[in-house]
Formats: sequence, structure tokens, C-alpha cells
Amino acid sequence: MTSTGEERDGMGRDGPWWWERRRSAALDVGLGVVSAAECAVEGVPFAREVGVPVVLGVLLGIVVGATLVLRRRWPIAVVLVAIAVTPAAMGFLLAVVGLYTLASSDVPRRITATLASMSLAGTFVVMYMRTRGDVEADGTLVIVLSVFVAVALTVPPVLLGLYIGARRRLMESLHERADSLERELSLLADRAEERAEWARAEERTRIAREMHDVVAHRVSLMVVHAAALQAVAAKDPVKAARNAALVGDMGRQALTELREMLGVLRAESPKPASASLVPVALVGIFEDGPSIGELEALVGQSRTAGMVVELDVRGECPGYPAEVEQTAYRVVQEALTNCHKHAPGAKVVVRLAHRDGELAMQVENGACDGKSAEPGLPSGGNGLVGMRERVLGLGGVFVSGPTDDGGFKVSGVLPRERR
Repeated sequence: MTSTGEERDGMGRDGPWWWERRRSAALDVGLGVVSAAECAVEGVPFAREVGVPVVLGVLLGIVVGATLVLRRRWPIAVVLVAIAVTPAAMGFLLAVVGLYTLASSDVPRRITATLASMSLAGTFVVMYMRTRGDVEADGTLVIVLSVFVAVALTVPPVLLGLYIGARRRLMESLHERADSLERELSLLADRAEERAEWARAEERTRIAREMHDVVAHRVSLMVVHAAALQAVAAKDPVKAARNAALVGDMGRQALTELREMLGVLRAESPKPASASLVPVALVGIFEDGPSIGELEALVGQSRTAGMVVELDVRGECPGYPAEVEQTAYRVVQEALTNCHKHAPGAKVVVRLAHRDGELAMQVENGACDGKSAEPGLPSGGNGLVGMRERVLGLGGVFVSGPTDDGGFKVSGVLPRERR
């Protein structure tokens, strides 16, 4: 089935048979009636010329003219009928409308050119023969008149049809591109929403991890010092007072870190444009967070709480990005917190090695001495998970597990640049 530009004005399909719309069907039927009436009138002189009854000429004209109704379904057939009845000098409307429909349809251009040439030649021959016999004029004038009539009845409808067809195809292409762009925009919007949701989930996870590290370590030390304070309160008031001061210091440090973190989270800042960017709140956390230069103080706090901790640093620190230093600090901090919880009285060794392009850390504790009492600290099971997420998030390697002598070891390697 072919179609013309006249069919593209409406939306949807509501016409009968091969018509897209009822308006198109009404137009074709109307043209078919007019064409049938024209051919019926032209069939009268044709019947007299060939010597057949006038009724047959009229019936032939009606049938020939009515074929115009099929112009959208079979435009080639309509044009062939118009060419076939050209010697009978009938079907001018049929030929003009048929050529227009053929040129505006999706029929290959070589077929359109062939049929248009046949129609042009047939019209020229018929006009030449009739004009030469009816008008006493110069032969050149007859030829010019015949050419003019043939061109006037053939070329304009073909050119108009080509223009309408090209315009219709251009509009279809534009509609398709618009639909494609709309689908792509919808897909991009969905992906952007997914990335935004991923970014929000990642930000919540990192914030929860920071809160856990800050609170768990400080509160664990406070519990250890409080237990020591309770044990020596009556026997050694001086030591009890010192432990009480340490508990107060730990509490104030924990509150300070929590206030700093909440201040970063509450600070007004634009939302990230893409989920691939680090959330703005976390950038502030990385910039203001602890560094590996503070590990000595961190180890000192555990020593003050009664833990035997050895710090072994190898190599020269070349300077690392803030997120790498903070991750290393948090891993050591969480590992020491776990030692306070699960290995009271055990010796702990903290190793830090500056290698070529990477930072290696290890926290290993021996077996419990069996003399120190359990501090009774609760465990949510998030410590090792958080350490692993931190290290793997920077493209590093994380390993943890028990040692042969009954202790536990946590190891991690962080690249200088994110992989």
C-alpha cells in the first residue's frame, strides 16, 4: 500500500479498507465520481467514432473513471489505465491525479519516470493527431501546441507529487527522530535517576561508616577506662582521677568529631551532577578527616587504656591523597577497636609500610593472656565489613583472618592513585 501527503494530516487510523482516514476515503470517492462522470461524457463521442452503441461508450467511461478510487492502493494500475484510454481522448482527470499519486508514493523513481514518459508521449501523439486533422495550421504550430498540452498535463502533477512525497518522507523522518530523541531522553532520565539513587545509597553508607568508626573507637576506649576507673577507685584515688580525666577527654573528642561531621553534612552545597562524583559532604569529610600522621596519637590512646601496642613504620612517607590517608587511619582505628573488644590483654603490632606507589598496613594481635577481663563491648559485625569496603572502594586489597598462634590479623594495601 502506498500513501501520499494528504494522509498525514490526522492522527491514527479510522478509515475503511486501505484508507488511513475517512476523509481520505471521502476524497477519493468524490474524485472517482467526478472522473467517472467526465469519462462518461467523453465516452459518447468515442462511441460514435468507433461505431459502437453510445451506452457502451458511457459504461466504459464510467468504469475507467471509477478506477481513480483505487489510486492510493494501486497507483501504477490507475496510471496504466489512464495511458490505455489516452487514444480515446478520455480520462484527463484520471491521468493528472494518477500521475500525482504515483509520484508522491513510495514507488521506485524509475517506474514513475517510465510511466510519466509513456503518458507524455501518448498525450503528445493523441493531441498531434487530433489537432492536425481539426485545425488548418502550420505543422510547427501543431507540434508546439501538442508539446505544450502534453507537458501541461504530465509534468506539473509529477513535480507536485515528487515535492509532496519528499515533504511527507521528511516529516516522517523528523517524527521518527523526535520519537527516538524522546526515548533516549527518557532512558537518560531513568539512568540519571538510578545514578542519583546509587549516589545517595553510597553516601549514606560512607556516612554510616564514618559515624561507626568515630563512635565505636572513642566509646570503646571510654568503656575500657571506665572499667579501670571502677577497679582502682577505692585503692588508688590518683590513678582513678587520671582515668576519669581520660574518660572525659575521650568523650569530648568524640563529641568534637561528631559535631564536625554533622557540620559538614548540614553545610549547604549543590547536589552532585553525576553519581560518578564523590558526594560533596564526603569531600569535606576527606579534607578534614584524620591522616596517617596521627597514627602515633591513635596508638598512644590505646596504650593509655592499658593495651600493649607496638607501632612499626617503614619507609619515607611520600604524601598521599586525603582519602587514602583517612582510609588507612580508619582501618587501623577499627582494628584497634576490635582488639579492645575481642583480645583484652593481647599484644598488638601495628605495621605501616610506604612502598613504591602504594601504602600497606597491618594490625595483628596475639592470643589473649587470660587474665584481663572482657570489657563487655557490644559488636554489630560491621567493623570488618566497613574496613573491606573502604579499602576495596579505593582499588586496594584487604585480607583478614585468624593467625596460627590464636590471634587475629588485618592487612590492607592501598594504591597511591585510585585504580
